[in-house]
Amino acid sequence: MTGNFETHNTLMSAYFTLAFKLAVPGPSIFIAWRIGRKIVDMKDMAAIVTGGASGLGKATAAMLAANGAKVAIFDLNEEAGRAVAAEIGGSFVSVNVADDASVAAGLNAAEAAHGVARILVNCAGIAPAIKTVGKENVPHPIDIYRKTIEINLIGTFNVISKFAARAVTATEIDGERGVIVNTASVAAYDGQIGQAAYSASKGGVVGMTLPIARDLAQHKIRVMTIAPGIFLTPMLESLPQNAQDSLGVMVPHPSRLGKPAEYAQLVESILRNPMLNGEVIRLDGAIRMAPR
Repeated sequence: MTGNFETHNTLMSAYFTLAFKLAVPGPSIFIAWRIGRKIVDMKDMAAIVTGGASGLGKATAAMLAANGAKVAIFDLNEEAGRAVAAEIGGSFVSVNVADDASVAAGLNAAEAAHGVARILVNCAGIAPAIKTVGKENVPHPIDIYRKTIEINLIGTFNVISKFAARAVTATEIDGERGVIVNTASVAAYDGQIGQAAYSASKGGVVGMTLPIARDLAQHKIRVMTIAPGIFLTPMLESLPQNAQDSLGVMVPHPSRLGKPAEYAQLVESILRNPMLNGEVIRLDGAIRMAPR
């Protein structure tokens, strides 16, 4: 075993020495460490962010725009969506992700404004809190359960499939045509009391990540999912500071609520790393949610 380990180290040392020598002299020294122009170079690339009018989606749209991407925001909150689009120099389209015609029309509008999109970040979603059996033994309203699945799970897939059908026609950029990043939740693993519908919808997003990545691999489109913990979204921002603090201390480290910009930072890392594909990343400060 020692011999094999030493041989491995020798080969790796030789590889990096050769790579370094090939990169000399002068500024070309960095050639060995570059990965070429992939989706990592977002400048002038068309991107779509669902749920981009607020929270995680808004932060992601801002990050993409700051990197030079042409961003289209899909949301149902027209006032907030247009404001964010104006702020980042992007475009806004009113889109219901669970509706076929609405998504198709949104993609048409985004493509007309910015060209075929190569980046998709799915942040649209709802989070009802209803027990399976409520007060006075009232069963969970099935229409709310269905709506949660339709928006969070079916809506995510609806946008993915229609986005990908267009992205496959794009010219490859150093071996890639596009990247898709979905939003799940730690509730997919640690669903709390009252989260049956929400956990089911986010569990579905987690479960479809790998098969979709495998489906789209032949088209050179990567698929990743982020499962955030407790983040400072508009809903939590409306809570009193002491309530926010009490939620934050539940997180082992750092003991605070996550910042939307930190979600956007992970999206950027995913876009920049071409080996990230078919996986779900928990972004949660090591929290494991208690039953309530």
